[in-house]
Amino acid sequence: MTREEFRLFSAGIRGKLMTLVGRFPQESLAPLSAEDVVQDTLVVLWQLMEKGYPVRDPEALSVKIAKNLCVAVYRRKKTGTDLPGEDICGGYSATERTDASDIMLIKERLCRRLTPSQRSYLSMRNDLGLSLDEISARTGRPKSSIKTTISTARRLLLKLLEKEVL
Repeated sequence: MTREEFRLFSAGIRGKLMTLVGRFPQESLAPLSAEDVVQDTLVVLWQLMEKGYPVRDPEALSVKIAKNLCVAVYRRKKTGTDLPGEDICGGYSATERTDASDIMLIKERLCRRLTPSQRSYLSMRNDLGLSLDEISARTGRPKSSIKTTISTARRLLLKLLEKEVL
């Protein structure tokens, strides 16, 4: 099945899968939504077809995958074996991936408003996990100056974020 054929197939089957997944109580699927389960179903189906799995009836297989995903989510939730945000395929749900991408874009946009030294110190502190002593040794700046710069940068980011959200 080509990408275009799969796109047309997925557009046609989406409603049926949403109805099927909607029969499961939403509390049993949380934190996933019905849309997440349908997306994951279509991803699994596409991956199977790309790997050369012989698919005689894609509609029947997608219904089976959706049911199995719902039951697996329910069982994992009931036994407490699931990890927060992890989906059945071992990755993250579509919503989690989108949220993470959005957060990264907002963070990058806000950080561009900081001075180069603020960005540098925050990166060393938050991304690299360096202590104030280590940052001081790398930059040759006094610890108190670095601490003040990081504090100012964090306050500015908070103010910018509040403007962005509200």
